[in-house]
Amino acid sequence: MFRLHPTSRQHALLEACVESHRELYNAALAERRDAWERSKTRIRYVDQSGQLTDIRSVRPDHAVWSFSSQQATLRRLNKAFAGFFRRVKAGRTPGYPRFKGKARFDSVEWSRDGDGARWLPERRRVYLQGIGQVKVGLHRQVAGRVKTIQIKRVGRHWMLVLSCDDVPTNPLPTTGRRTGIDVGIASFATTSGGEHIENPRWGRAGGGRLAAAQQRLARAERGSKNRERKRQTVAARHRKIANQRRDFHHKQALALVARYDVLVVEDLAIANMLRRARPVPDPDQPGAFLANGARAKSGLSRSISDAGWGRFVSILRAKAEDAGRTLIEVDPRHTSDRCEACGHAASDNRVTQAEFHCQACGHTAQADEHAARNLLRAGLALQAQAA
Repeated sequence: MFRLHPTSRQHALLEACVESHRELYNAALAERRDAWERSKTRIRYVDQSGQLTDIRSVRPDHAVWSFSSQQATLRRLNKAFAGFFRRVKAGRTPGYPRFKGKARFDSVEWSRDGDGARWLPERRRVYLQGIGQVKVGLHRQVAGRVKTIQIKRVGRHWMLVLSCDDVPTNPLPTTGRRTGIDVGIASFATTSGGEHIENPRWGRAGGGRLAAAQQRLARAERGSKNRERKRQTVAARHRKIANQRRDFHHKQALALVARYDVLVVEDLAIANMLRRARPVPDPDQPGAFLANGARAKSGLSRSISDAGWGRFVSILRAKAEDAGRTLIEVDPRHTSDRCEACGHAASDNRVTQAEFHCQACGHTAQADEHAARNLLRAGLALQAQAA
C-alpha cells in the first residue's frame, strides 16, 4: 500500500470516480432486488455486465471511467450476493447486501494492469483512466508482477493498493530453534522459552481522545459540514489506533520469524470468544434473569479485540511463508490446563491468570509459559505425524 499525492484537480476526479462507481453499485443492487420482488427473477453478473455498454452510451459521465473498473464493481456486488446465499444455505444470519452510503464506499479496483490503469514504477506514478498520472509515494520496491490496482480513500488521503503475482520469497538462514507462542491479555504473547511480549493496549491508550472526539460528533447537528468534519476526526482516531496495532504486529511477527525455524500457535475461534454472554433465566421469577457476568465478558471482549490476535497470526503466517519458516496451528483445547508433567487436565489447574498448579501432581509453573510449552509439544507431534 502506497500513499498517493494527487493534485487538487486529480483529487476531485478521484472523488468523482469513487462516487460514479458507488452509483453503479447501488443501481445494480436495486435492479437485483426489484427483479426478485416483482417476478422472482434472479439477475446475475453476466446480465449486468452486458448492460454496461448501453449505460456508457447514454451516460457520458460514466463513460469516462474504465470499463474494467466498472466490471470489477459489479463483481464486488456479485461477491456480496454469493456470501449472502452461502450464509442462507448454512443457516446463519444471512445479512442481505446493503446500499452503500458515501461513507461506506471508498475504493475502486482495476482487475488487470494495463486495462484502464497502469503501474509506472520508473516514474513513481500510476496512470488511471479519466484521472491521469498520479504521483505515488514509493517508499519500497514492488516485488513480483502487478496483477490488480486499487485506489482507496482513507480519511482525507488516497492510497494505492497493488496485488502481485510471482512474488519471490526471501528465505532466512536456519537457526535450529523452535517455539510455542501463547497469546494473551496480560502479556500480548509468551514463548515457550519464557519470553514475554508486553501488551501495549493501543485501544485503551487512545481511548480518551477517541471518546472525546465521539462526544463532539454526537453534539454536532446532523447533515451539517461541522458534523462531517467531526466524523472524519473520529475516523482518524480509529485509524491511528489501528495503524499502531498493525505496526506492532508486523514488528513482533518479523522478530519471531527471524529467531525461530518452527513457530506453533493456537488455532483460536476468536469470533466465538467475542460472543455476548448468554442470558440465564431466573427459575424463581419468570421473565427475570440471573447475573451472567455480561459486564466482565464485555470488558474481556474489548481487550481481545484490542490485542488483535487474529490479525497478528495472519501477519505471522505470511511472514513465516515468505521467510521459509514453518508455522503450525494446533487445537487450543486443554493447552492451558493440561499439566506438562503428568498430563492431568482440569480447569482447577489454572489457579489464576498467571499461575498454573496441577491438582494431581502438584507441579507449578508460570501459566502462560506453561501453555506455550504445551503448544510447542502439540505442534511438534503434529509435524512428526505429517512427516
